[in-house]
Formats: sequence, C-alpha cells, structure tokens
Amino acid sequence: MERRDFLKSATAAGIASAIAANAQTGSQTSRASNAPIKRPESPDMIYRELGTTGERVSAIGMGGYHLGKQADANESISLIHAGIDRGITFLDNCWDYNEGISEVRMGQALRNGYREKVFLMTKMDGRTAKEYNKQLEESLGRLQTDTIDLVQFHEVIRMEDPDRIFAPGGAIEAAIAARQAGKIRYIGFTGHKDPAVHLRMLETAQKHSFHFDTVQMPINVMDAHFRSFTKEVMPVALKQGIGILAMKTFGDPYILQSNTVQPIEALHYGLTQPVSVIITGIDNMQVLDQAFEATRTFKPLDQAQVSSLLARTATAAGEGKFELFKTTNHYDGTAANPKWLG
Repeated sequence: MERRDFLKSATAAGIASAIAANAQTGSQTSRASNAPIKRPESPDMIYRELGTTGERVSAIGMGGYHLGKQADANESISLIHAGIDRGITFLDNCWDYNEGISEVRMGQALRNGYREKVFLMTKMDGRTAKEYNKQLEESLGRLQTDTIDLVQFHEVIRMEDPDRIFAPGGAIEAAIAARQAGKIRYIGFTGHKDPAVHLRMLETAQKHSFHFDTVQMPINVMDAHFRSFTKEVMPVALKQGIGILAMKTFGDPYILQSNTVQPIEALHYGLTQPVSVIITGIDNMQVLDQAFEATRTFKPLDQAQVSSLLARTATAAGEGKFELFKTTNHYDGTAANPKWLG
C-alpha cells in the first residue's frame, strides 16, 4: 500500500493540544476511532483478546529480530508466510532490528494481501518527538504500510526513560499525534531490565492521564525467582486493562541451556499466564513447528504443575545468570547506541 502523507513537522502547539486532548479522554478516543479488525483465524492456533482494545490476536507472535538473521531474504519471507498461513496473526518488529533489515523483509512479506491478515507491531527507540517521528517514517516505509497497528516505546530500561518520553517535546507527543493522523492505532511500551522501571512508566502515564494499550516484558520459568515482572508488573497491567506481551520465553537461548526446562514446557508455562501474546524468535521451520506443537498440545498448567516447574528452575534462576537481559547490557541496544534515543 502507498503510505498516506504524514504531517512532516507538527507544530509544538499542535502536539501539545494532542496530549491535552488525550489527557481529557484517555485512550477512549483511540478506541472509538479504532474499531477492532477481524482477521482470519485457524483451528491450529490459539487466539486471545489484546487487553481491552477489542482486538483478537494469535497467542504466538513471530519475533522480528530473528526474521532478519537469515542470509537469504527469501528464507525470512517464506517463514513469515508459513507462520501467517498456519494462523499466526501477531507480528513483532523494531526500527533498529538488524539495522532495519527485519522491517524491510517483513514489509516485503506483507505484500499481496498478507498485510490485511496480521496485527503488525513495531517499536521506536526515540525519546524525543523529533527522533520518534524520524524513526516512525522510516519504519512505515520499510514495512510498506500506511498504518501500523501497534507502536511501542522500545527498551524502557532506565529510570529516567519515562521522564524523557513524557517530557514536553517527548516521544509521547509524537505518538499521540501519529495516532490521531492514522499512522498508528495503539500505543505500548517494552523493557527487559527491571520491573521497577516498568512500574515507574505506568505511574508516569497515570500522572499524565494516559492509558497504554500494551506492555511487553519478560515472562518465563525463571522470571518468578529474580526481579519478577510476572509478580510485580503483571498484576498492575491486568488491573489497568493493558494487554500483556510476553517475551524472553527461552532467554535467547540461555534458559534452555540451563537444562532445567524443555522448549514445549517453557511455552506452555507462558501460555498458562494471563498474557495476550507470547512473542518468540522463529528463525527456521523447525522452531515454527515447535511453536505450533506447543499450541496444539496446550492445556493450562494447574497450580501443582506450575509449582513443580518453578521448583525445578529455582536454583538456576536465583541470581539471574540465565536472564542476561536483566543482569548484563548484552541486550541493551539503546545503551550501545545512545543516539537512537535522540
């Protein structure tokens, strides 16, 4: 699709009025103008409500980072097509994944009617309105779409990130203006470092009378034992009606390397949690098959099964050494590239 012309340079007054209007109406304005889109569903996939948006999405989402790692672009495109054809409707991506290659390949894959079958999400690193708008324009071009269903603030991993995003001239102003212009439909945020940062982001949003549609965070069989997003952030998000996007199911792939849990068990644990989507990296057909096997065989774990699984991982999880996204800067792309923040 050809992208609609965007307001290249929204005036400060225009953006200010946008956030003021949002402060008065919360997320109701976006929901009133964003009627949920009905997408094809397959009996081979589980579908769930995305928070209180009214959208139904696949419980498995394809992680965009891994879709940009293949040497051959056609392999990435084939994987995306196979996932969609079998029932996956939630696609994850980010402006900075593989220097934009992930978005380019996804955009190529979504031609010829595939775009209408999916709920498309990507993420922006920019903390200022100027940088957010620049990145959003690039993402729209790469993804070959005029509207992205969900755009999330990426890597909210520092205590000052909420302040920067919600400051005058901050990225929240650009996100609201983009939503009003029809460039994006829903707004969320992500992070993987510490639940305290997520809680501060939610508190800051409330102070500005802003309601996030989604929040993305680590939810896995080790998280319950160390800086637990599951215990600390999930209850707050559920109370606020925010759609929860789970990530780091396998710890990419260190949790599996701990030899305490099998892939299907890890996926079943995630699916048992009150999450809308588990976003998982799929870089080959075998991993795609594994995800569908997990949904085919899924029955919610009972409390005894959950307790048994967590007991098995407790010792290994205690110091976070298999959740490197929490304890090291190995996954902190914006720390290595501060210019992305603006």
